[in-house]
Amino acid sequence: MGSEAVPESWRPALGSVLAGSEARRLGGWLRGEEDAGRTVYPPRGSRLRAFELTPLDSVRVVILGQDPYHGAGQAMGLSFSVPRGERVPPSLANIYKELESDLGLPRPAHGDLTSWAMQGVLLLNASLTVEAGKAGSHAGRGWEAVTDAAVAAVAARSEPSVFVLWGSHAQAKAARIAGLKAASPHLVIRSPHPSPLSAHRGFFGSKPFSRANAFLREHGRGEIDWRVAH
Repeated sequence: MGSEAVPESWRPALGSVLAGSEARRLGGWLRGEEDAGRTVYPPRGSRLRAFELTPLDSVRVVILGQDPYHGAGQAMGLSFSVPRGERVPPSLANIYKELESDLGLPRPAHGDLTSWAMQGVLLLNASLTVEAGKAGSHAGRGWEAVTDAAVAAVAARSEPSVFVLWGSHAQAKAARIAGLKAASPHLVIRSPHPSPLSAHRGFFGSKPFSRANAFLREHGRGEIDWRVAH
């Protein structure tokens, strides 16, 4: 994948997929898009950042998004997260509203979720790139094989983890979680996407943060500190 290096902990799970023909086609297509002058987010070098910050053996929660933000300066390789200094996008603002309602935590002033990733929250999108200004533009181009493999790798582990599936694109990954074992040790939390278009259809009030922590605590994996670092 060009300048993207697979972090060591993920190589057994992702190395063969990223070296395969589908990923090679994806890499060639991405280079072609950039050579044609199209802007791709996030920039090279940060497209596998979720895997860099959250090693496979540290994953406790997986939060699945659809694709990166398609505005300038927003995408940083972590689903729903934007760099400090960027305006908090509407979906993340709704996540913060639910965080406040669920756990009583004040709404953060910025949108950088790195502190979650460092605690074992894999912030993963179904597609890891997008064309500027065109949501969903890289869906079906090959990233799904990579992210399917990542979800399957977490699901294959015996340590109980939580999968938070917001919206239909994320929920399409559910088969990668439940299909591996007759009795899955994991918790799957499904709800509508936090987008303003769908958050009122069941995202608000779904209490994903307290539910995740209760499950992790029950299974001896410790709680996530969902406060966003200042």
